[in-house]
Amino acid sequence: MSAGHASAGTTGDSTRSVHAGQPPARAYEPSLPGPVFVSHYHLPGEAAGPYLYGRDENPTWERLEQAIAELERPGGAGESEGAGGGEGAGGGEGGEGGEAVTLAFASGMAAVSAVLLSQVRAGQAVVLPSDCYQTTRALRERLESYGVEVRLAPTAGDAQLDVLDGAALLWLETPSNPELDVCDIRRLSEAAHAAGALVAVDNTLATPLGQRPLELGADFSVSSGTKALSGHGDLLLGYVTVRDPRLAAGVRAWRKTVGAIPGPMEAWLAHRSLATLALRVDRQSANALALANALLDRPEVTGVRHPGLPTDPSHAVAAAQMRRFGSVVSFTLPDQAHAERFLGALRLTVEATSFGSVQSTAERRARWGGDAVPPGFVRFSVGIEDAADIVADVLQALDAAAR
Repeated sequence: MSAGHASAGTTGDSTRSVHAGQPPARAYEPSLPGPVFVSHYHLPGEAAGPYLYGRDENPTWERLEQAIAELERPGGAGESEGAGGGEGAGGGEGGEGGEAVTLAFASGMAAVSAVLLSQVRAGQAVVLPSDCYQTTRALRERLESYGVEVRLAPTAGDAQLDVLDGAALLWLETPSNPELDVCDIRRLSEAAHAAGALVAVDNTLATPLGQRPLELGADFSVSSGTKALSGHGDLLLGYVTVRDPRLAAGVRAWRKTVGAIPGPMEAWLAHRSLATLALRVDRQSANALALANALLDRPEVTGVRHPGLPTDPSHAVAAAQMRRFGSVVSFTLPDQAHAERFLGALRLTVEATSFGSVQSTAERRARWGGDAVPPGFVRFSVGIEDAADIVADVLQALDAAAR
């Protein structure tokens, strides 16, 4: 099989991750061409051709966009060995439609804003999760200033169904950040479409190897590539994947108008990092589950959440639509001071406000405000270090914090 032509229907996730978006092999050329730095192209005659201007097109973005589309599109390869998931994962009516198209952005919030601000008009209503990423919720003020009604409802229990009537767009985030609640994408998509609404899913925490929103019926799959997709904590990136050409055109026009384009170096680094995506998310999911199980035995730790835990309130829904359960574990310590002592005692884990990196990170989430979490709430992003070392580090930090 030639490079760049791995079939989603016949190959596994790791194989697709390695080959996605790469051109066919040519003698004496790199398997992944280097980044193209350009603001303008030689453009003789009429304004027509594949590359017109640096804010519109770049071959480095296009290769990354093709790669992500191959991972996000419905009808991809089945579960890889060791992946989580249940009977509902990976099939169904959501696979109808055209080829997936991905558009890359300068950041995850650029991608989020492109969907919300390009698809909703004055006089319409949009439904947002009340517990989604706080900067997404911060768009409420901007939307309302444009005459858009914003309704909020929590992720758990598919509560957004109760405020869906008459809405133009339903925004889902599952698992939610930071509380890790899960909603039924297929059920909510069917209800939204029946009511005449579009559906967008923030798929950042799951990644396309954890769940494929388009396959489950959504119209948009949106993600911060800053997190697990690129996975090394060294770049900002976002993307939107759609199947409807009209929706893609609207998002593309928004990107061109506001100039929220990715840098070629960031796009190239992200594409290079895709080769290890399956390896990383498999390891991180397994490590996260090991940590979550270890935390269950600590009396000072409450509210342990991870979708892969059989005892988690979201596990049944997650197992029906996810193939990997993600790198994030959340839990609560008795108070702010206890949580800060714990974070300060960690030896392997960086105190940082992102997730999905190869290195474990953690933070007391309430320090930012905006999330309805207790002062001692900790969001822990599990890296690819050895599971025994991660667990040992957390346990010694808990012991130190209790003194």
